[in-house]
This record gives sequence, structure tokens and C-alpha cells, in this order.
Amino acid sequence: MKKQYEALFQSYEFKKGISLKNRIVMAPMTNFASHDDGTVSQDELEYYKRRSKGAGMVITACSYVSPSGKGFLGQFSSYTDDMVGSLRKVATTIQDEGAKAILQIYHGGRLSPAHLVPNHDVVSASVVETEQKNEDGSTLMTRALTHEEIVAIIDDFAETTRRAIEAGFDGIEIHGANRYLVQQFYSGYTNQREDAWGGSVEKRMKFPLAVVDAVVDTVKKHATKPFIVGYRFSPEEPEEAGITMKETYALVDELVKKDIDYLHVSVFDFWSLPRRGEENQTISRMEHLQNRVGADMPIIGVGSISTPEQAAKALQVVPLLAIGRELIIDPDWVQKVEKGQEDTIVTKLHSDKQQQLVVPDALWQVILNTPSWFPIEGEN
Repeated sequence: MKKQYEALFQSYEFKKGISLKNRIVMAPMTNFASHDDGTVSQDELEYYKRRSKGAGMVITACSYVSPSGKGFLGQFSSYTDDMVGSLRKVATTIQDEGAKAILQIYHGGRLSPAHLVPNHDVVSASVVETEQKNEDGSTLMTRALTHEEIVAIIDDFAETTRRAIEAGFDGIEIHGANRYLVQQFYSGYTNQREDAWGGSVEKRMKFPLAVVDAVVDTVKKHATKPFIVGYRFSPEEPEEAGITMKETYALVDELVKKDIDYLHVSVFDFWSLPRRGEENQTISRMEHLQNRVGADMPIIGVGSISTPEQAAKALQVVPLLAIGRELIIDPDWVQKVEKGQEDTIVTKLHSDKQQQLVVPDALWQVILNTPSWFPIEGEN
């Protein structure tokens, strides 16, 4: 490999002793390929197999921890013990190709489509609008979770962690980003409660931190070998009452005190600048966050990194880097860089290469029918 890319292929060891062969992580990406009963399909396993040879760690698509948390058609489940066998297939498939396997776990909250959850009962921290419509054309509103239901969902995160341990995963990632339930509780836009679970910043972060505590306690109780815990978050929201950088700093300050192993920052552009809550607009949000945590907690950076040059530059800011779409377009991206063949990296999706790229039908159709999501050969 070229000397300028050597840092990408340095090993990395988490504090719990799990070692990655390089600094590249496969980002979690929904693939819409699971069976209706929540078990993984062979197409899904082949998709992971094709992409697990190069990266040091693979974070799966998000798996829903509660029946009320399903967010997509073709999404795999982790909310019952019946799913352990299915989960084990995912973990083994990834690990057999040389990567560490991390199960991302989440609850969709207000983003769960009504037709995918029991009784069309879409729940969130508060009664808020969704982007869905009722039969009469009115906007579908969420139902605010009760205290008892909140406690039950926290336990669902813990139970899914136990299942991930039993299935042989190397760790889990709590999905506290992208406007799903964990983030909904922290956001002043979606959490308008006036009880112990909402109001002040401290009360709004109670649910995310309770999920972290429950997961960490489960790992201590059930894991018989090193098992890592990560937390993914979105640093800002565009709404006036939404999360600001200042509020994200407050959450991060608490997360670094917990017995977790990494933070994963979810942004579309790695180098994007802060919007609100940070006076210094000259450096990126990623740089601000890495400066905030220092050496106390490794950060996984992500966001429109497509070339090895971009990856090497980003790795000067954070110790680990996630790439997503690039591993769909070219599953051999990492190996090509390692072998000094970066000039052969494919940069646009070829619409006639689905079988060669091993992309499930549903994901392939979503990609082709979502303008500007992927660069596609032949498009301007």
C-alpha cells in the first residue's frame, strides 16, 4: 500500500481488549432484506459476507428491540429469544470473514410506520406529529409512552443485549441517532414531557443514559468474554427546539463517564460545521467532539468519505472511520487500498451489477429509486 494510507491499516484495540485489524468500520445500513417474521434471509447473509473481508469491524443494520419499534419493511428483529439463532447467523457470517461483528439496536419511536407496529400504535416521548397520515388525511400523532412502558423498553434494550451476547456478537451499538426513539427522548422538539423523563436537559437525557446503564449492566452480568458497547448519536437537529451542539456536549460529557467503548457520530458530511450551540464555526462538528472527549473515548467518524485520500485526512481527526455507501458500490474498497490498487476503486454504482455486488433486491430497488442517494453510472 502507499505510505499515505498506512494509518488506515494500523490495528486498534478497545479498552476491553478487542482488537481490530484496521481502522475501517462498515457503517450500519438498512438493507430491507429480512423475512417478515424478523429473521435474517440468506440474501442478507450473503450481503454481509461480501463486505466483511476488508473492514476491521462491521456494524449491522439496526435491529428493533420491541414490537413497537419496527421502522422498516424487511428489518431483522431481536426482541424475542426465538431470534438468537437468526442473530447468530449474522454474527458468524461477519466474523468468518475476519471482521468484528457489532449488532446495532434501536427503537423507531415516531418514525415507525403505523402498519408495521401492533395496533398501529406509534409511540414516542410525547404526543408529536409524524410524517404519516390517518385514513381521513389528517396527520398521525404519536402516543406518549407511560412511565411503565418506558421502563419496559429500557429492559428491552437490555434483553436484546443479552441475546447479542448469546448469539456470539463482539458488541452492540445503541442507536441514539437519526431521530429514532433514544434521540426523541433527548430532543426538546420531540420530548415535551413534564415528568421525570422530560423538561430540563438533565431529565431529557435520563432515558438515553438509562438505556446505556441497562446495557452495560447486562454485559457485566452475561458476557464471558470481551464485549464492547458503542453509542451512536446525531449532534444537532434543525428545528428551533431541537438538539444543539451545547446539548450534545452535555450528553457526551455524561456518556464518557459510562463503561462504554466508543461514540459514533452520525453526520452526512464528516467536515460539516456546527449550526447552533458552538461559537467556534471554523472547525467541524467532528473536530469539536473529538476535542471534547480527548483520549477518554474513541470516536467513529462518518460522512461522505468515498476516496482513500478523504479517509486518510479524516483519520487525522478521529481514530476510527466508518464508510457505508462506498462498500455497496465497491465491496473490495478496503482490500484495494491495502494492496495499492486504489486506482481500480469503483466510484459509481453500475445498474447491471447487482448480482456481482451481492445487493438484496429490496435494497437495490430503493437505491435505484432514490434520486441522488448513490452516484449511478450513466447519471449526470
